[in-house]
Parts: sequence; structure tokens; C-alpha cells
Amino acid sequence: MDGMTRYVALLRGINVGGHRRIAMADLRSLLEDLGYTGVATYVQSGNAVFSGADADPEAVAERVRTGIRDVLGHDVPTAVRTAAELRAAVAANPFDVPDPSKFLVLFCTGTVDTEGLAGIDLSLHPKERMAVVGAQVYTCHEDGIRFAALPAVVARHVDGTTTSRNWRTVLRLAEMAGD
Repeated sequence: MDGMTRYVALLRGINVGGHRRIAMADLRSLLEDLGYTGVATYVQSGNAVFSGADADPEAVAERVRTGIRDVLGHDVPTAVRTAAELRAAVAANPFDVPDPSKFLVLFCTGTVDTEGLAGIDLSLHPKERMAVVGAQVYTCHEDGIRFAALPAVVARHVDGTTTSRNWRTVLRLAEMAGD
């Protein structure tokens, strides 16, 4: 697979509460129809790993988003990272993760307003922690992600979109992306 890059696509807000339903078999088929190879999905929340000759993850994200809109009828914000970028995001995590279900990585598209995020009064969120590293924001939620407030706050400081994954999912996707 010379010249091929391994990608991870993270779809935002699908199969949640019966909204924007996309079967993973349909997503895999769509990605293959777009010319991607080695396609695999993980859980029903819109995670796909695949290979392609494209050089730009943003272009891949737009191609996938357009394909989903045109073929499956849903406009789904999509973040794409190369396998190397995902591994770097795992390595850059500044926190210990005693409970992966209470830890999120927010994958951001567009520019992250780091100044705005640095100005957030974290004392208003005493059971949550946050760190910005590149195009990812890492958040810890002592009371669990169901009660997490910081992801919504972060989203207001990104000029694109955010989509979050718990730490277990991030590690599994990194493993699936391999190289």
C-alpha cells in the first residue's frame, strides 16, 4: 500500500437518540465507494478507519462529509486524523486516566481559540479539568461525561466543530489505525 495514508474519521452526532441514523455497514460501503480501502468501523457512534492516497485530512473529511450528505442524506460534521496524528494525540495526553469512561478527547476542526479557553474560570466546573494540545482538547469529568459541561464550553471556542470520544475509544481507534 505504497503512498497510502491510514485515516480515522470521527463523525459527529450520528445514531444518538434516533437522530441521523447511519448503519455502519452503509458507512463502510460509502467509504469503499469513495475509493478508500481497508475500511473498518468501531461501535455505532461514527468511527471509521481506512486507507487512501489523499494527502490532506481536511480534504478527506470534506469528501466523506459530502459523500454522507449526497448518498445517505445526512449532513454530518466530520473530523479526520491520520493514524500518525491520532497516535500523537494519544501521546500528548497531559492527564492520568484512571477511568477511561470519564475522560474525553474533543477533536476539533478549524481554529481553537486557546486564549478564550485559557480565560475560562475552571472554578465554575470544580469536578472537571481541561487541557488544550494542538487541535485536541482533553477533558476529565469526575462525575462522568453525562454531567460534563466543559465540552459545550469548548465548542463555543472553536471556529469549526468538535466531536468527542472517550479514552477507551481513542485508544481502540489508534490500535485499529496501526500502520
